[in-house]
Amino acid sequence: MTKPLDVLIIGAGPVGLACGIEAKKHGLNYLLIEKGSIVNSIFNYPTNMTFFSTSEKIELGNVPFVSHGIKPTRREALEYYRRVKNAYDLNINTYEKVIKVEKENDVYKVTSDKDIYIAKYIIVATGYYDNANYMNIKGEDLTKVKHYFDEPHPYAYHKTLVIGAGNSAVDVALELFRVGAEVTMVIRENEIKPSIKYWVKPDIENRISENSINAFFNSRVEEIKEKSVLIKTPDGDIEIDNDFVFAMTGYHPDFEFLKKIGIDLDENNTPVFDKRSYETNLQGLYLAGVVCSGKNTDKYFIENSIEHAEIIIRHILNSKK
Repeated sequence: MTKPLDVLIIGAGPVGLACGIEAKKHGLNYLLIEKGSIVNSIFNYPTNMTFFSTSEKIELGNVPFVSHGIKPTRREALEYYRRVKNAYDLNINTYEKVIKVEKENDVYKVTSDKDIYIAKYIIVATGYYDNANYMNIKGEDLTKVKHYFDEPHPYAYHKTLVIGAGNSAVDVALELFRVGAEVTMVIRENEIKPSIKYWVKPDIENRISENSINAFFNSRVEEIKEKSVLIKTPDGDIEIDNDFVFAMTGYHPDFEFLKKIGIDLDENNTPVFDKRSYETNLQGLYLAGVVCSGKNTDKYFIENSIEHAEIIIRHILNSKK
């Protein structure tokens, strides 16, 4: 590019969009680069997913988000964030992947799979949903093992196993149960997590108590086979028949990408940044949203990290003075 950008934002999820809005409001020359579609992670959420937050808490730029229910759905969120993009005519390159970010003198050189950009400031808002936490057990690479869930219909009437006790695992188990799948849950803890969505928790607990969904607590999967699964339980090892496994074991930011850029990570792989400005050890390079959380991905959500955008852009404006 002949003219350097003021700000290049990597990632066009809700927080990336919020950063773009703030940059535009203050007259900065900016660009968002997104490797998939806008709000790509939300697009890849389960088809029937309902948000934990209410719609007004995940609004951007004073664009009203009105949903049909108390909690917005995935489909409503996709439509809403398209409207946000249109309302601000945000400058976004989709389906373009950032390969490299290098500091050259007082600017950054950003290389994507389509072009090269020069920017004075960088905001990394890449989230975490693209990187599943693997269990590293035998058979995890079988095609019947899924770390993401789309919709229940293909698995109706099959023997399914859900690993985990968080919101994703509970949602998957209930959706599978309702299409007639035989559902077994394997849970490391001695109970369903207390953080489960309050309107879902009684449902899953009742299904387990009536044995509509079988659950092994204080247990873990030892091995996945073509037609069965080995489970270590407090009463000993058992083997059950199985057609599909849904490992809802969580996700994490792309630590290797952050390291490649030169961002410092602590012993727990949590990025090091200034909590007041979200600037990293690299001057002029910021983190926004869930990517800040490292492995503790339940620390940041859309509703409590939208504010990162305003803080970061304010710091950039002060730095330019």
